[in-house]
Amino acid sequence: MTVPITCIIRYEIDPHKKAAFEQYARNWGQAIPRCGADLVGYFAPHEGSTTTAYGIYNIDSLAAYEAYRARLAQDPLGEENYRFAQREQFLLREERQFLKLVSAPHGTGVKA
Repeated sequence: MTVPITCIIRYEIDPHKKAAFEQYARNWGQAIPRCGADLVGYFAPHEGSTTTAYGIYNIDSLAAYEAYRARLAQDPLGEENYRFAQREQFLLREERQFLKLVSAPHGTGVKA
């Protein structure tokens, strides 16, 4: 059984432009699944850091990731979202990590 790869994108965002990041995240919420990745979600600051945000999705392999990125770059909403981020400059830093799940299968939790 092939274990998918999880891509975790860590963003440093301008804390005064959190609403712009949230719009960016909602746009990816439409484009990413359409282009072939299993989106877990985008997460904006709530408590603690006001500048750290995350995007998390699963993809079958690094080869599938390359094909997905090509589709995303050609997707009309994907293209617009890239331009939106450049225009609004709310992303100060972005880094990607690719991880694989090694703790599965997981046990069940206690039910009250």
